[in-house]
Amino acid sequence: MQAMRNFFRPWSSNVKLDGKTVVITGANTGIGKETAIDLAKRGMRVIMACRDMQKGDAALKEVIEVSGNQNVICKKLDLSDSSSIREFAQNINSEEKQLHILINNAGVMVCPYGKTVDGFEMQIGVNHMGHFLLTFLLIDLLKRSAPARIVTVSSMAHKWGTINLDDINSEKSYDKSKAYSQSKLANVLFTRCLAKKLQGTGVTTYALHPGVVQTELWRHLNGPQQAVMWLIKPFTKTSIQGAQTTIYCAVAPELETESGSYYSDCAPASCSNAAMDDDMAQRLWDLSCQMLKITWD
Repeated sequence: MQAMRNFFRPWSSNVKLDGKTVVITGANTGIGKETAIDLAKRGMRVIMACRDMQKGDAALKEVIEVSGNQNVICKKLDLSDSSSIREFAQNINSEEKQLHILINNAGVMVCPYGKTVDGFEMQIGVNHMGHFLLTFLLIDLLKRSAPARIVTVSSMAHKWGTINLDDINSEKSYDKSKAYSQSKLANVLFTRCLAKKLQGTGVTTYALHPGVVQTELWRHLNGPQQAVMWLIKPFTKTSIQGAQTTIYCAVAPELETESGSYYSDCAPASCSNAAMDDDMAQRLWDLSCQMLKITWD
């Protein structure tokens, strides 16, 4: 057990990011909040993007208190509603002169079937479509602030996923685990395609698996799944440990010339063959643009 705890030790780096700005989605809890604390300690201006402002404000006080950085704010962002995403992005673009890191962290996991305000199945809608639109709306600010980074939290669950372009919203049949895996595969394909489109801009992008982390995402697991998670809990990561690969992708100087890859445990990791399918990545990109009613070449 001691060896397991040592294996999950925090990534160590004294890199400072004074004068830089980061947006973190889902920053009020779990690995999002721990990421906010770490980056605030490094001197960044931290913008916590949260759906629940009551929880967000409570987390904001904690981040400021623990980090000692007063330059931390919380703004409303509901990734299940494109109007909220557009309002948030408009606010950032009008009020912030620069944006150096965007961390697409928020997500939902194996939830009962539901749809977003825009009619997307909730998991593909929040985990992929919401972050796709947010990134699109902030990309010009990121380019102007280059060098800049886009970090998207995926999962090893992407390895069990397939992209069903003909039923992306799982309307013909719904399996909550398959829908989750599809959304996490979409995260990796998005990162892969985005990296190619950003070549030469100074903006790099990364996808990652945080590990099996003890977070609120477990709340939608059924009884047997909950039992399994409690059995393996001693071998899972805390939120602090789970945040380390996100922080690594956001901060590590050696990644400045890398883009489009997948990481786990603060190192490059192998992803599924489906996650390296450039044709599917482009087809998913085109479908996402069509469904979001945007043009992003």
